[in-house]
Amino acid sequence: MYLYDELLKECDNLDIEVYEKNGMKSKGLYADNVIWINKLLPSIIEKYCILTEEIGHHHTTAGDILDLSSIENRKQELRARAWAYERLIPFSKIIQAHKLHIVNRYELADFLNVTEDFLDAALEWYKSKYGLYVSIDNFTVCFEPLGVIEMFDWL
Repeated sequence: MYLYDELLKECDNLDIEVYEKNGMKSKGLYADNVIWINKLLPSIIEKYCILTEEIGHHHTTAGDILDLSSIENRKQELRARAWAYERLIPFSKIIQAHKLHIVNRYELADFLNVTEDFLDAALEWYKSKYGLYVSIDNFTVCFEPLGVIEMFDWL
């Protein structure tokens, strides 16, 4: 619950009110500096992922985007998700997981404190943005198959 609580403090600092509500049709919703999280989500980790995405809406979204048949609204939805992916699954953490010998998606999701579904969606988004891999410093993060290749200099 610690990471979720940290996000709640961040929301407080951003003057965003957060409420958990029963009976929601969606997992989360953001409007006018208020976030609603579906109280019936199965885990605190899922709530953490959803809350991060809703904070992403605070930073990236303008206006009412509930009608996802609009291309512009879908773009704004994707921007908020991308913000959450980059926040919770930065390349530095993927490289850190590699150094810790984390070897599968389940362990990686656990290490990152995200759901496997969130991790899979983030990796798909990264793949759509960068292609099959991206190079950072002396590392290459591969998205399919998932892995990290560490380069070294011959001296």
